[in-house]
Amino acid sequence: MPRSARSFADDLRGRADDDLAALLLARPDLARPAPADITSLAARASTRASVQRALEHLDARLLHLVEALLVVGAEGAPSALGASRSAVDDGIRELWHQALVWRSPDGWRTARAVGETLTHPAGLGRSASDLDVRLADLAVVSEGDFDAVTRAYNALSSRAQAVIDQLRWTSARGSFTTQTLRDVRRELVGAGLMVAVDGERGSDAVIPREVGLALRGGRLYREAWAPPTAEMTHVEQASADDAAAGAVLDLLWRLDEVVAAWDAQPPRVLRTGGVAVRDHRRTAVAIDSSSDLTAFVLELSYAAGLLAPDGEVDPLWRPTEFYDEWATWTPARRWAHLASAWRDTTRAASLAGQTIDGTLVNVLGKDASWPLMRARRADVLATLAALEAGSAPTTEQVDALLRWKRPLRLPEGAPTRADDVLREAGWLGVTGRSALTSAGRALLAVPSDDSVPTSEANLESVAALMAASMPQPVSQVMLQGDLTAIAPGPLTEEVATFMRRSADVESRGGATVFRFTESSIRRLLDHGVSSGEALEALRRHSMTPVPQALEYLLGDVARRYGHLRVGSVGSYVRSDDEGSLDALVADSSLASLQLRRIAPTVCVSPLPASTLLDVLREHRHAPVAETSDGGVVVRTEAVKRSPTPGRRSTPVRVVRLDGDEATAMTQRMREAEKSAVRPSQHDERTRIPSSDPTVTLTSLQDAAADRAPVWIGYVDASGDIKRALFRPTSVSGGRVVGQIGDNTTTTRSFSIHRITGVAPA
Repeated sequence: MPRSARSFADDLRGRADDDLAALLLARPDLARPAPADITSLAARASTRASVQRALEHLDARLLHLVEALLVVGAEGAPSALGASRSAVDDGIRELWHQALVWRSPDGWRTARAVGETLTHPAGLGRSASDLDVRLADLAVVSEGDFDAVTRAYNALSSRAQAVIDQLRWTSARGSFTTQTLRDVRRELVGAGLMVAVDGERGSDAVIPREVGLALRGGRLYREAWAPPTAEMTHVEQASADDAAAGAVLDLLWRLDEVVAAWDAQPPRVLRTGGVAVRDHRRTAVAIDSSSDLTAFVLELSYAAGLLAPDGEVDPLWRPTEFYDEWATWTPARRWAHLASAWRDTTRAASLAGQTIDGTLVNVLGKDASWPLMRARRADVLATLAALEAGSAPTTEQVDALLRWKRPLRLPEGAPTRADDVLREAGWLGVTGRSALTSAGRALLAVPSDDSVPTSEANLESVAALMAASMPQPVSQVMLQGDLTAIAPGPLTEEVATFMRRSADVESRGGATVFRFTESSIRRLLDHGVSSGEALEALRRHSMTPVPQALEYLLGDVARRYGHLRVGSVGSYVRSDDEGSLDALVADSSLASLQLRRIAPTVCVSPLPASTLLDVLREHRHAPVAETSDGGVVVRTEAVKRSPTPGRRSTPVRVVRLDGDEATAMTQRMREAEKSAVRPSQHDERTRIPSSDPTVTLTSLQDAAADRAPVWIGYVDASGDIKRALFRPTSVSGGRVVGQIGDNTTTTRSFSIHRITGVAPA
C-alpha cells in the first residue's frame, strides 16, 4: 500500500522509478513535452485537461469508484458501491497508479481537478454546504440519517413522490414550470427533500447530495458494480474465419469493379470535394451493391491510397499509380493493406448521404471525415477482442459494453456508432458471422505509429492468417448449356481477366455465376481476340465441354462482327452488303446519325467515328473501326492514373511512448529533482526559482483549495523581482487573489503572468 504524503507532488516524489514510468505510459499526455522534473510532472498531472483525459479512459468500475471517493470517501465506498473491501482497495491502487488519487495523512484523496471535472458525481446534486443550507433544515437532519428521509418521502403526496421517483437515480435538478408543479416544488422544499435554487418565484429545485444519497439507500448506482452480462451467441472460430474470407473476396471484386468503371468513365471531383450523388449511384449500379456498401468501398479505397483526384485543371477521380502495384499482390496481402487503412482512417463512410446542418455529405468529401470515428472503431474492436474467441455479440450488447468501457465519452443516449463499425467490419472481413476473426484479432496487435502507412512487413502475419482461411484460386470454370459459367472459387488472374472480358457477373457468393451475352462476346472481340482464340480459351479454362449453344453464340456474333466498317470523314460506314446499308439508311431510329449514301457500299455521317460506333452498337449492330488502308482498329482504353498520394488520406499522427523512453524520462526527472532547491531551503534571502507556468498555476490552485501559504516570486510595478509569503484564496481569470505576509485582512491580487515562481511555505 502506498505511503502517505503531505501533498500530491510529494506523493509522486515518493514513488519508485518503475511507478513513475508506468504513470507516463498510462497517461502519455504527461510526457509531451517531457516534464523538467517531478514537480512539473505533478503540476501537469493535476491540470483539469489532463485529468479529464484520464477520466475519459476509465471504465465504469473505476469511474464509479472515483465518484464514491468524492461522495463518501474510501471508508464508505464499499457500501456505496455494493462491493467488497478488497475489490475497492484493488481499484484504489489502480487509480493511484494513474495519479488520480493520492494518500494523505487523513486518508485517500482524489487529485484536485477530479472534483472540478466530476461536478455531479453519480448524478447527485451539490452538497448542503455548497447550497448554503444547514443539514438541520433538511430531512436528513444528520449525515447518514436514511430513516428520516424515508419518513419524509412517505409523507409526501403521490404527485410529489412521483417527482422524487423520477429524479432519484437520474438527475438531482428538476424544473417545475406549471402552477401545479410549483405546488409540488413547494411541498418538496418544505419537506426538506429539495432546495429552491432560484428563489421562491423560480421554477428549479435541486436534491442536496446528502438527501439524494439517502433516497438511494446509501447506494450510488442502482446497477451492480460489474460489467453488463448477457448470453451471447458463439460460433466456431474456423466458421467465422471462413465466412470472413468470402466477404474479403467479394470486397476485392467490388473494388476492382469500381476501378474498371472509373477507368471507363471517371467521375468529376466536385468543387467542394467528393463525388456527385449521380456518380455515387452509377457506381453502385456498376458494382451491384447498395449505396451504403458503395460508399464504404470508395472511402476505403481512398483511405488506402487506391483512388485520388488526378490533379488536372478539371480534376477527375481516378485509380492511383499505387493501385497497379497493389493489384499484383496476393488477395490476402491486398486485404491486409485495406484492413490497416480502415482501422486507422478518420473517414466515416456512414456519413455519406446524410444531411448535416443543411448540407448533404458527399462520399469522399471533406464532410465525411470525422476524427472521433477512429476512436469509436478502436473501442469497438477492443471490446470484441476482450471477449472469448468465437463470441458473436449483438449490436445492443456491444453498445452496453462500450458504455461500460467509456462511460464519460458514451453516456446514456449518446450514439456509440457500434452499428456502423460492426457493419463495416463484416463487409471488410474483420468479423465473420458477427465474431472477431483470427486475422482481425492479429490486426489489432499491429501498432499504428504515425502518419505514414503501417509497414507492409508488419502486416505479413495478418495476411498469413487471412490466407489460411481463403480458398485457393482455381484455373477452370464450369460451362453450362444455359450460357452461364460457374467459378467454384476465386479465379487465377489469367482466367479472371478472360471471364471479365467475355461474360457478365450474374451473381456472387460461395461461387460466382457468369453469363455470356452478345454484348459480352462483342466486348471480348473488341479486345482483339478472334473467334478461334476465344473458343480455344473457353476449352482451356473449362472443366466441362463447351456447350453447343455457347459455340453458336460465339460463331454468330463473330460472323456479324466487323460486317459494318466505320471510319472518319466526318465519319463513314462501308459494307460489302448493300442490303445492310439500305437497312441503316431506312432505319428511322438512326436518323440522328444523318447517314447519307455516297456509293452503293458507302454511307457518310457528320458525327465523329467514335460516336457512330457507339450508336450503332446501342442498336444491336456489330461495327468495327478501320484505318485509312482498311485495317481493323482494336479498341484499347487509354488507362490514366492519378499520382499516388505522398501520405495517406488520414490526417492522424500518433506518437507512442515506449517503456525505454519512459524509463529514461523518469531518470532525467529524478536527477533534475535532486538538483532543485527544496522548499525547506528557502529563507528570506533565497530567491524563488522560476517555475513552469503550468506549475505556477497548479501550485496556486492547490494552495487556494487547501488554504495553505506559499512563497511566491513576483515582478512589481518598477520591474524588480520580489518574494513574499502569500495565502491565495481564489484563482480565476488569469489572476490570483489572497493575503500577503502575516496581514490576513488586506487582500492583494496578482496577474499570473507576473508571478515568476511558487514554492510551498
